[in-house]
Amino acid sequence: MASITIRNLDDELKRLLRVRAAERGRSMEEEAREILRQVVTAPAPPRDMAAAIRSRVESLGGVDLDLPPREPMREPPGFGRRRA
Repeated sequence: MASITIRNLDDELKRLLRVRAAERGRSMEEEAREILRQVVTAPAPPRDMAAAIRSRVESLGGVDLDLPPREPMREPPGFGRRRA
């Protein structure tokens, strides 16, 4: 089984991991393994470009646009038909 070393871990993050592990009755090492297991094996959420854009700009506020009234559709071209 493989092992990793995590250097430069913030002291506060280590404290939070220790507390979380203690609350679940696990060692810090087992808690870190479980967190990694859950995050890495979780399915990625579907990418919704409209939602991503909306979330990035929603803090800027909205804009009300004046939409022009719709006009009637024009007659489509009659390819191959002779005009009278």
